[in-house]
Amino acid sequence: MNLITLISVVALVLVVIPVAYLVLLALASAVPIARAPHARRPTHRFIVAIPAHDEESVIAATVRRLRQLEYPGELFEVHVVADHCGDRTAELARQAGAIVHERQEGPRSGKGGALRWLLSRVLQGDRCDAVVIFDSDTRVDPRFLRVMDSRLAAGDAVIQGQHVISNPRAGWFPALTWAMFLIDNRFGNLGRVRLGLSAKNMGDSICFRADVLRRIGWGEGLTEDYQLRQRLLLEGLRIAYDPGAIGYGEAALTWRQARAQRERWLRGTYDASSQFAMRLLKQGLAQHSIRLLDGAVQAYFPSYSTLTVVTAVLLAAQLLASRLVETVTPVVLVAWTLILVVLFIYPLFGLALERAPLRAYMAILSGPVFIVWRSWLACRSRLTRRRLIWVRTSHGDAAVGR
Repeated sequence: MNLITLISVVALVLVVIPVAYLVLLALASAVPIARAPHARRPTHRFIVAIPAHDEESVIAATVRRLRQLEYPGELFEVHVVADHCGDRTAELARQAGAIVHERQEGPRSGKGGALRWLLSRVLQGDRCDAVVIFDSDTRVDPRFLRVMDSRLAAGDAVIQGQHVISNPRAGWFPALTWAMFLIDNRFGNLGRVRLGLSAKNMGDSICFRADVLRRIGWGEGLTEDYQLRQRLLLEGLRIAYDPGAIGYGEAALTWRQARAQRERWLRGTYDASSQFAMRLLKQGLAQHSIRLLDGAVQAYFPSYSTLTVVTAVLLAAQLLASRLVETVTPVVLVAWTLILVVLFIYPLFGLALERAPLRAYMAILSGPVFIVWRSWLACRSRLTRRRLIWVRTSHGDAAVGR
């Protein structure tokens, strides 16, 4: 075995391990999930918490829809924190039937800061059994609270609902985001819970038992939802997932709008992983906890985008080296090619399991552009270390009349 082949084999092993992890999640997600019965008489009292900053175009419609959920009105309240708003968000939310909390003190630090401020107020006393978090533009399935009521009754402490993109026809980026969320819900959430692991905290359409939030609080940092999931794992708490509890939210309309959001997510997940990954690994090994180890694995393993870029670049480099310098053993090149094929099939398999329409496949075919773009943003956000702040996502005009 020549030197180039030896290096290639070592690199191949390093790539195969995280790819095998993705394949395991994908295969697990193909196992049908048992639906919990929702016919019981509702008993849990909910507080619906919505952080909002200058959301006058969507907040009234969101609150009105929530007030019409198929759940006893005396068992839930809608609370909106109007966070440093300079428009009519507070007024319109109040008119639509929400209990509004206007926050002006302190710096505006984004969704996480607004939620922590709100939860410190609404969780005083014993006014609720659980809290559900929605974004200001989320369109909620009418049976959402009934699903959560059943899951809480079954013993779950934290339940993530299915987050679906509501504006896939608004442009290329929303269409691609919609298709990616179909895959992420299937593999990242359903696949994990089928293996007994913890689902993601997607920051929207998620329910917490009130005592969990009183004890742990909300997350911190640029990606407080990701950080909170890691803290929940360290506390021995698993996030369940129920695809029957659906919340529809808008994606950024353009690549430019999405750039600031993605950079914040990438930096935030990197910072949170740096803070908690080693603790998850050590505690997971000490407790023989597969859930904790999965949290560590997610923090340490490269993303699907990074794996795809690395595999494609290394395969191309080896093919070039075989022509110009020294031949890599053919069986090794075949193995690299198979890994790239698996990575290509991976999202298509997810869409097939979701029985997605043809336009989802058409959208995902633009994935290579997104993969390169995301990889560039990941390098930029982590290497430059420039200050990143929370930036409000603009909503489409269609949201005003919904």
